[in-house]
Amino acid sequence: MAIPGGLLTTAMAVMPHKDVDRALQAALSLDIPFWPQLPRYSYYEDMYVQASEHFPGIVLDMENRTLRFSMEKFISEVEETMAHFDEPGFFDISDTYSVVYKRFLEFDHSDRPAIRGQLEGPISFGLNVKDQDDRPILFDDTVRPFMLEFMAKRVNVQLERLKKLNPNAFMYIDEPGLQFLFSAMAGYGDQAGKRDMETFFSMIERPRGVHLCGNPDWDFLLNMDLDILSMDIYTNAEVFRSYAGSIRRFLDRGGVLAWGIVPTNFEPFTKESIPTLEKKLVEVWGSLFEKGIDKDFLISRSLISPATCCLVNPDGEKTVEEAFGVVKALSERLREKHGL
Repeated sequence: MAIPGGLLTTAMAVMPHKDVDRALQAALSLDIPFWPQLPRYSYYEDMYVQASEHFPGIVLDMENRTLRFSMEKFISEVEETMAHFDEPGFFDISDTYSVVYKRFLEFDHSDRPAIRGQLEGPISFGLNVKDQDDRPILFDDTVRPFMLEFMAKRVNVQLERLKKLNPNAFMYIDEPGLQFLFSAMAGYGDQAGKRDMETFFSMIERPRGVHLCGNPDWDFLLNMDLDILSMDIYTNAEVFRSYAGSIRRFLDRGGVLAWGIVPTNFEPFTKESIPTLEKKLVEVWGSLFEKGIDKDFLISRSLISPATCCLVNPDGEKTVEEAFGVVKALSERLREKHGL
């Protein structure tokens, strides 16, 4: 199994830091490090903007911090983009779009149990980026198939680079938009979304998985061909625990669950402690054990992480860094109790 479990720690990539070194230090403090995305440092570091690099038709306004799409520009640029489809470097993240990525690649990660990268997924990207008529490009039958292949190439190129540093490297596909996909939406239904997600993942190398903080169709995600699923269990515990059958099948296929249990938002963080968070997580696990999931097996397929990213705290990066510390302390406490 390329992705380790055993209650090791990792986190999501979007961080509130404006100091690159401080953000890297926090990311490297966890068992499975990642390269941070820092939108408060630069708009280029926004996860949607990073995913848009070289995508034909993109209209990026750095001054007003807007990301739009022009069909006229797409038509004029798509042929040139296709001419680069066999060039891996074209799909990698440039220094302009991430000050952190290249720095992360310069570290020696060979002794880590794994390392992780990420890219915004096509569903969320397609919902967020709108065309000249203010319509999400996800709804466009011409743009959408191209977008799926384009994003898959970007994921594969990044994963290949990370695997050169650590053979257990894996990728998160960040898909916050999935929680909206399965609600009633004009122009793009859940069946189309499921089909496109399955197509997208069929083009991506392993190991790969989904991270999201919302409350999507868990049955669909747990039954997709994923290697890891990262979720906000702090908020969604009651809902997620009701999918014991799908969770068991996901684990039986070798899947790993990253339990996002430590809040990073200022107010909920101040109300919690390591014992209260442990109690909340253990209660979820206990309900799954009662439904026939083996305890040791679940633990061997579990990671511990923060519940969400957070860019809006009044204290900037302070609470987020403290949350990372709680993640590490909680992991150590649980690992000791389970003899790991």
